[in-house]
Amino acid sequence: MTDWVKVYSDGVDAVADVVTGLTPAQLTTVVPATPEWTVEQLLAHLAGTAADVTTGQVDGAPGDAWTARQVNERRDAETSELLAELRGTRPAMTEIIQANDRPAVVWNLVVHLADLTEALQRPSPPEQLWLPIVEALRPRVPESLAGADDYELFRALFSRRSRDQLAVMAGGSDPALDDVGLFGPRMDAQPIPAR
Repeated sequence: MTDWVKVYSDGVDAVADVVTGLTPAQLTTVVPATPEWTVEQLLAHLAGTAADVTTGQVDGAPGDAWTARQVNERRDAETSELLAELRGTRPAMTEIIQANDRPAVVWNLVVHLADLTEALQRPSPPEQLWLPIVEALRPRVPESLAGADDYELFRALFSRRSRDQLAVMAGGSDPALDDVGLFGPRMDAQPIPAR
């Protein structure tokens, strides 16, 4: 059984490793997977989600208004403040994560960690963070993607690969590919990291 609390805690550390020391230009890099946000705004979303979940402020979650509020409330925060907020929620997050077999808050963090690494052209996150998510969601993977690279499958499962990219992964078109992504099919091609 996956220790989701450890995955979350390690994921928080990995986010910190990615964003610590970024230049102002890097912080304002648009994140292709979430093109409405920059790197800094995505970090604000992660800190805001953790704060909201641990304080029970989840009305409207996970909708656009909920996430926009998180980012807007932290628009003047420094990277160090956002990281301190994110790290500070770890103790309260433990019980919340343990109460769920498939904790969305952990998955959200790891998916966005990968969004950050791809936006900044960094190496993919460690396998121990994302592979348990793939294993939990493998039953929804169509046969045409059975031989796909596990990292690419992880990205596809969270609508981080386009229809065309999925067709390449599947070796051709398959109507079932439109149902792979939890957030629906995606049209815009996403950066594929060197692995």
